[in-house]
Amino acid sequence: MELRQLQYFVEVAKREHVSEAADALHVAQSAISRQIANLEAELGVQLFEREGRNVKLTPIGRHFLPHAEAVLKAVDDAKQQIEEYLDPERGTIKIGFPTSLASHMMPMVISAFKGEHPNVSFHLRQGSYHYLIEAVKKREIDLAFLGPIPAREIGIKGEILFSEPFAALLPNSHPLARRDRIVLNELRHDPFVTFPKGYILHQIVIDACHQAGFSPNISSEGEDLDAIKGLVSAGIGVTLLPESALSESLLRYAAKVPIEMPQVKRNVGIIISDHHELAPSVKVFYRFVKDFFSELERYQLRG
Repeated sequence: MELRQLQYFVEVAKREHVSEAADALHVAQSAISRQIANLEAELGVQLFEREGRNVKLTPIGRHFLPHAEAVLKAVDDAKQQIEEYLDPERGTIKIGFPTSLASHMMPMVISAFKGEHPNVSFHLRQGSYHYLIEAVKKREIDLAFLGPIPAREIGIKGEILFSEPFAALLPNSHPLARRDRIVLNELRHDPFVTFPKGYILHQIVIDACHQAGFSPNISSEGEDLDAIKGLVSAGIGVTLLPESALSESLLRYAAKVPIEMPQVKRNVGIIISDHHELAPSVKVFYRFVKDFFSELERYQLRG
């Protein structure tokens, strides 16, 4: 079995068309057909069946596909690690992050790292909480920033970097918008705007309101921070968001008000796979991030 055969098989499976796969791989259609025939002969099974001008995976072909993809990914990872061992300052790091960390923390960390390691490249992927955990497990990304860090997640190692409070976000017209701080129970009669059920920030809001003695009346939902801020600014409702997501310069029609009681917080950290060794450039970044936030905490304590 050759890597070329697996590459051709995966490309045809993805496109369900031999000639399109040939165009994408810049090889002759006959070469792809011949190599797939050789692969089927070696395995003793039929991987594709023809449907008109297209091809479809057979049941055994669908079973074989993730194994072939895993082999090709392992080879790519090995090549990358070899290149980075030769020069870890020129590696590529695949990072995932949620929308709540996109506006402030991610630019700050990456900008600081690029200042010391200008030749390292980044592939950045934004995603939901559970998606990022699975992406790290599947090695689709090298690491992810998350808040909060999962407490008991098989296959994941988490490192807490800092803790941050949540604040209430209220429309400027709200009676409490000019207050220095509020007790969360004061919002018990207000409609709430939240992320949809299944999002970690949705659950944090629910848990905080229950701790304050009420169940929030959720009137609207948004799938990203800008949507939720926009709904609050339009007077649709109120919400709770982490302070790092509430830059004063971006709030024109809404007010950020600290919550006095109960304390609503989340930890924020970084997760990696605990089953695979990090590539050299990823190790450099991982150490940098931990040192960066450790130094930032010391600076804030001194201040």
